[in-house]
Amino acid sequence: MERNTARVRKALTVLVTFFILLAITCAGASAYMLHYSLYNAESRLPSIEYDMPYLMMDTFVTMPSGDRHHAIFMSNDSAKGRTAVIVHGYKDHCKSFLDLGIMYHDSLGYNILLPDLHGHGLSDGNDIQMGWKDRLDVLHWTKVAEEMFRDSLYESKMVVHGVSMGAATTMCLSGKKNLPPYIRAFVEDCGYTSVWDEFSGQLKEQFGLPAFPLMYTTSLLCKWQYGWSFEEASPIKQVAKCNRPMLFIHGDADTYVPYSMLRPLYNAKPQPKEMWIAPGSQHAKAFHDHPAEYTAVVRDFLQKYCR
Repeated sequence: MERNTARVRKALTVLVTFFILLAITCAGASAYMLHYSLYNAESRLPSIEYDMPYLMMDTFVTMPSGDRHHAIFMSNDSAKGRTAVIVHGYKDHCKSFLDLGIMYHDSLGYNILLPDLHGHGLSDGNDIQMGWKDRLDVLHWTKVAEEMFRDSLYESKMVVHGVSMGAATTMCLSGKKNLPPYIRAFVEDCGYTSVWDEFSGQLKEQFGLPAFPLMYTTSLLCKWQYGWSFEEASPIKQVAKCNRPMLFIHGDADTYVPYSMLRPLYNAKPQPKEMWIAPGSQHAKAFHDHPAEYTAVVRDFLQKYCR
């Protein structure tokens, strides 16, 4: 009897020790993964130089959160109330998307504003928000842009155009209730269905690990540390609530944000909507590979919905 009791105690001790070690390992791995995924220093270096063409200007505003955020902008005398807010991608900054800004300004005749998202470029913060909290910052930027470019002769008309994580931000914004009427349309270029889908895919591809348990524990840690979880940061759920026009763009050779994410996003979005697939383009390379066709597709879309 005593021998059996000793065996049970030994087994329980081993089991408890195993679960304690597992918990410690998961906690450490989760902290590492969260830092790896959401900490950003590369695009926040003070040595960033904005070699801006024409009359591009800088502006800084204080967000409702209290953070100080940066954007570059340029007006267009031919805009007639039309403005494009262009949102950059993951661990990037607004300067990287000046080509899209110039497309809107020179080819389409729009005022343009390109913000640095939280924790990117010259904006405050070290953590990446993966488009979820960023949707509120971009909403604030649209208000800034509307006031900045307001024309007494023309009604304000705005498109929000995002690439990669900027596309996820755009889609997350699109499903928000009571958007201002001047936001007329959205363009999302190679955005992901959800942070959960994107991170779990990268976890498997880069580290060969399954979603369980690390995705669950890291999401909980993200909720505790930053106030949002991987599950709630879901562009596909947001586009399902969007009733304004959206153009979906994706390169069919994209593996970083898989091309397979395009159809579920497009199908989730109610009308009006349009789609353009960039042949042979890898992640965020659609405009680079097909500038003339990309411009024509965006122009045709906006002529319908943002005139």
